[in-house]
Amino acid sequence: MISVGILIASAFLLAAFAVERLERRSGVPSVIVMMAIGLLAQPLLRSMSGVTTELKSMVPVAGAIGLVLIVLEGALDIELRRERIKLAAKATTVAVVAFILCAAALVLIGVRALHLGYVQAAILATPFAVISSAVAIPGSHSLERHAREFVVYESSVSDIFGVLIFIALVNSGGTLGGFLTELAGGGILSLILAFVCSVALVLVSTRADAHVRYIPLLAGLFALYASGELLHLSPLLMVLLFGLMLNNKVALEHLPGLRHVADRISPTTVGEFKVLVQELTFAVRVFFFFLLGYSTNLLDFTVLHSWAACAVILLIAYGVRYVLLRTIEPRSTASLVWIAPRGLVTVLLYLEAARKVALPTYLNGTVRLVVILSVIVLALSRRAASRRVVDSAVS
Repeated sequence: MISVGILIASAFLLAAFAVERLERRSGVPSVIVMMAIGLLAQPLLRSMSGVTTELKSMVPVAGAIGLVLIVLEGALDIELRRERIKLAAKATTVAVVAFILCAAALVLIGVRALHLGYVQAAILATPFAVISSAVAIPGSHSLERHAREFVVYESSVSDIFGVLIFIALVNSGGTLGGFLTELAGGGILSLILAFVCSVALVLVSTRADAHVRYIPLLAGLFALYASGELLHLSPLLMVLLFGLMLNNKVALEHLPGLRHVADRISPTTVGEFKVLVQELTFAVRVFFFFLLGYSTNLLDFTVLHSWAACAVILLIAYGVRYVLLRTIEPRSTASLVWIAPRGLVTVLLYLEAARKVALPTYLNGTVRLVVILSVIVLALSRRAASRRVVDSAVS
């Protein structure tokens, strides 16, 4: 039985690698392929006693681990330079304003159509208003550097801001005052703790000289993330700041008292750590979407309300995004407007929202349809962008 388990795990990872290669050559989204594999594996895995319950319970765990690794990978790709401050400010503005406008529109629909209270509607709207960095960042690799960095900034901020808002809503007690108190207190405390813990983690990474260096570092990072979740803070801030500090020693040199920390950061250490994070991110991301496909009920896709809700959500998301990009970042509107996928963070927050709010069952199909269709739109836009590059090169 152990040998069979090892064989299945090895075959799964090799298949996932082949799927990733297929995406780069054919443009077929690996997210959808892995979900399809999960669907096809349902009969086999359900025939194995005890596997069904265990796999379904692993969806939120794999999602949380993947979210941390995705944000960390994105942060390790960002270089903080004076000439990029304007780009970061634009991306942050688009992320926050788009989130607020999308969430506001969906809240009004939730109140009118589903007869929810405003706080309940906001809890439901938040997952669908967040851009998933788990899908957006890998999907931006074919873009030019300017647009790719915009996606990294924007999707990371969207994840962090969305999670912070969601936590504040859940712990608000159903009042505006409670929400503002949770948001302000949690945001400020998260920033302070994120900075302190990030400095501590960077110090650990620069002082570790044993053969085993990175696993304890990642374990500490995940422990701090879990602690932040238990304290109702925004631990993704800590992940983002740690990655930024580790990859930007020049910026650290300008902070009082941290020059000695920056001097100890080795480019070789950072490079090796990046490779490890990329490998782990790949494994966890494909495993999560496999589990998501496995936990999907195809009957959810036969409900007309699921499709109608999905269409409304996507129309609002892309409409708001187009207007904002035309206003704030017109030079990259054509390449960025369709890069607004919903994915890992959307599913995670929705699962938590379903525990807090009584929701119609057809929304289980809606959340999966939103993920699948937004990923397809991303893939089609990427293929169209590649064709434009080829046509311009030929002409």
